[in-house]
Order: sequence, then C-alpha cells, then structure tokens
Amino acid sequence: MLLQLTEPGMTSLPHAEDVHKAIGIDLGTTNSVVAYSENGQPIVIKTRNGVSLIPSVVSYNEGITVGVDALDQLKQDPKSAISSVKRFMATPSKPVYQDKTPVEISADILTFLKAQAEQSLGQSVTHAVITVPAYFDDTARQATKDAAKIAGLTVLRLINEPTAAALAYGLDQGIEGIYAIYDFGGGTFDISLLKLTHGVFQVLATGGDTNLGGDDIDEKIVNHWFGPSENWRQHQLIARQAKEALSNHETWSDGKLHLDLQTLENLSLSLIEKTTQICSQVLLDANLGPDEIKGVVMVGGSTRMPLVRAHVAEFFKTDPLTDMNPDEIVALGAALQADGLTRGSNTLLLDVIPLSLGIETMGGIVEKIIPRNTPIPITLAQEFTTYQEGQTALKIHVLQGERELVDHCRSLGEFILSGIPSMVAGAARVEIMFAVDADGLLTVSAQEKMTGISQKVEVKPSYGLTEDDLIRMLKDNSEQGAADMQQRLLVEARVEAEGLIMSLESALKVDSHLLKLEEIAVLRQELEVLKETVKTNDRDQIELASKKLSENSQNFAAMRLNSSIYQQLVGKTI
Repeated sequence: MLLQLTEPGMTSLPHAEDVHKAIGIDLGTTNSVVAYSENGQPIVIKTRNGVSLIPSVVSYNEGITVGVDALDQLKQDPKSAISSVKRFMATPSKPVYQDKTPVEISADILTFLKAQAEQSLGQSVTHAVITVPAYFDDTARQATKDAAKIAGLTVLRLINEPTAAALAYGLDQGIEGIYAIYDFGGGTFDISLLKLTHGVFQVLATGGDTNLGGDDIDEKIVNHWFGPSENWRQHQLIARQAKEALSNHETWSDGKLHLDLQTLENLSLSLIEKTTQICSQVLLDANLGPDEIKGVVMVGGSTRMPLVRAHVAEFFKTDPLTDMNPDEIVALGAALQADGLTRGSNTLLLDVIPLSLGIETMGGIVEKIIPRNTPIPITLAQEFTTYQEGQTALKIHVLQGERELVDHCRSLGEFILSGIPSMVAGAARVEIMFAVDADGLLTVSAQEKMTGISQKVEVKPSYGLTEDDLIRMLKDNSEQGAADMQQRLLVEARVEAEGLIMSLESALKVDSHLLKLEEIAVLRQELEVLKETVKTNDRDQIELASKKLSENSQNFAAMRLNSSIYQQLVGKTI
C-alpha cells in the first residue's frame, strides 16, 4: 500500500461532497444551541421567538414537543416532560422516561434543532459537528452519534466542548501559549489545558466530573428551601430562576420564596471548590503551574456566577476571559469546525483520551496500551504471548482506568483470538492494536504474527460509567497509586514464580532422565519451597525463592538444550 503525501491544507476534504451547509450543535444538559458559519463567521441560529438557547426538554403528552413549549409543560406538571437527559447518556439503552431511552430522547432534541436550522437557512441540513463533554466515555460518545443518526444527521466529527470553545474564542488566530478552558455547564464540569502553536490545538491534559454542574447548585437551593422535595423538577426551575437572577442582583424573591447572594454563595461554595480541585489535578497531570496559564476561557451558564469567576481568578492568578456568551461559545466553535471540515481549515485539533486504555494480563494485572491524555487520533500496538504450553486461544479483555488491577478498572468488553498454533509457552507472538479515532471511539484488534490469524472488535459496551464512577476512578488512582503498584509487583512476582514452577515441572516430566536422582531431589525440594512461598504476601521472599530455583535449574536447562540439538543433528552431516 502506498501512502500519498500532500502539502498541509491541500488534501481533499473528506466531507465536502454534496454538503451545502453543515451546522454545529451544542447538545447541552440544560439548553442546546445550534449554529452555522458564514464566510468564516459563526452565527447562532435563533428560534421564531428570537432566542438562541433551546431548553433540552422533551414532552410526549400529545405527540413530541421540544424546547420552550416542553419546558412550559414541565413547569405545570413535573411528570409531563423529561429534562437533563444528557446525564443519562452513559446508560443509553436504559429507559428513563415513558419507555424512552436517552438515545431516543436526544434524537428528538436533535431533530428539533435540525428543523430550526433548516427553517433559518432555507435549505436541507444533513451534516453536523456535535460537541460532547471531554469526559464523555466511549459509550456516551457512540450514543450521541446514534441519536444523531436517528435524527437524520451525519456526524462529521464529535468535538470536545472545551476545544470547541477555544475555536470560537479565536485562539487559533495567531495567539500562542497555554490556555485553560473552564467549562461549568448545567450537568457536567470539564477543564482542559490547550497548547496553541501556529494554528495547532494540542490538548495537554483534561479532567472533569460528569455529575457536577448547575443542576447540583439548583439542588442545594431546593434543599435549602424545602428539604427533600417530591416536586423536585418544579422547585428546580424556580431555584434556577433565582440563581440566574443573582448573577446580576443581590437579592431575589417571588413573594413566597427568598434568596440572597450571600446564601447562594454559601450553598454553592463546596461545589465550586470541587471544580478547582479538579483544575489542580489537571495542572499536575500536565506538569504546569497556574502562573504558566496565559488565559482562562469561561464556558457554560454556571460561569456567570460571580463566585465562580472570583474563585477561578484567585486559582489561576488572572482574570478569566468572559467577553463571549458562555452559553453560545461551544456551538459557535462547533460551527467553525463543521465549516472547516467541509470547506477547508488551517486549524489542526489534537484532542486527548480522558482515561487510560489497556488489557488484562496474567494475575489480573492491567497492561496500559494507551495512557490517558494521549493525543487522538492514535494507534498503538504491543506484543503479548501465551502463558501455558499448547495454548491455542487468547482472551483479550479491554479495560479503561488508571488503577493497576483489573478489579479496580472498568471493563469495556472482551473477545477471543482462537486458532493460535500449539506451541511452548511464550513462543506465540500476538500483536494487540488499539486505535482511537478523532471522535474518541475505540477499535481493538489482535493478530498472531506467525499465522496471520486476526480478530477485531469495535468496543461499544452495553453500559457506561455511573454518575460518580469516572471522577472516583481518577481520585482512587491518586490516593491508591502507591499501594496499587506494590500489589502489582506482588502479583507479577507470583505470576513469574508460577510460570517457573509450571515450566520446570513440565521439563521434569519429559527429561528427568538427564539428571541424577539427588539432583532431581534438590529441584523438587526447591519447587515445594517456592510453591509454599507463592502463597504468602512477601514479594521479596517470592523473588528470592524464584531466583534460587532459576539458578539451580540452569544446568538442567543447558542439558535439555544440548539434548535437543543432538537429536536434531543425529545422522546429519555438517
């Protein structure tokens, strides 16, 4: 196969055929926004009522109602509509409202957004760039693409929300340096560090929480007013109204309920502090200090809160960039990317994967193939081998997470590579390849190099991370990293010892005639010592016993090799 090389910007556009106008969509938790680009300028599409924010609310009472009308129904009857469905995208096939799944509900929102765009542009719209939180996992990303397909949209690219915001802010226009994108929306929080060099956007590190956003501040307000509430949705809408009003006023009241700015800040402080804790971890991941960040772009409606802005300014030691509408900025960036994919762009986006990807090896150890914060798209491969004599199949168990042991990571799926020739342990060479595309979706393949047999799977797990799982995985890794490594080293020592026991016992069955009886007795005695030592948790003793047995069996190994060579050469002339 030949690889054709072209000058930058001269390659044919992969999505240019028959695409008149591609749109950018910010499919949000609380509100969604759709935009397009005209002559390089992104423009937000507004509804007939002149608003750009379309509530991500769907009602199925009489047909399908989306947006403001569905929100009005929700205010009247909290059981009449569904909102914040984005929070359920990690479990896309599980019904969450009237037997409707998150994918189906999201598809209805996207259908409505598509119709708004077509009405505004006066033409059919079939292609879109859709934004997702940087911390959406493979399941949620695939679910978003599935929803778009149902809505009649071809997804040109899934782009991370922080990256879209950076595009919209114009950080690709000759500005260089490292910028933080602080995205505090209705349902999720993301922080990404982007290095900008000559039009190249490289995400250095990303972090976040899939269950931290404005909805959680609303819940604090509702609990302050009512305690546990059966009419949660209705009360949340009032709480949101109060919260938004207090971005510009000191007090709020509807005659019955009251809230002042100081009380709101007291209620939300712990949540806002949680965002800067995540920022601190991301800076640590990137080996950077707050003083090395050139600017902080604020994204998401929750960043309108004065306390959020003050907290961010204090943490990064610089005033955040707030001169663009934080509710619209993500959709505007998506529109620019859509235009670039269909009409050409000099901007190169290098996003990263949020969590490490790897496979299970002997002893329940995770071998990471693609570390977290690796730029995508990426393809990496690693060779593995068989553990037992005559092994003809290999189970590939794909995992996601930062911990060292399988039990502490998330299973993405598994498949079997069969047809491996029967060989001695360690002789087979199996190449396992991980490929993550520009949308963050993973494909895993395995090939036995001697025979060429192969197997491939697109990893689309039937379930996603629960609401707190993702942030817990990173937190656990931070807290348990040292203990995990000690446990991994212990397991590795046991696996090596058990392999030595297995191979030596097999060799003694076949070639014990090469040894004297006293030599066999010594080896068998040391085998029993190692077997007993392996049962303990003393890694040093296991390694010491393994080393002693290995050294004492070297003469036996040499005898076996000489005998094998002799058998091969009998009756032959050199």
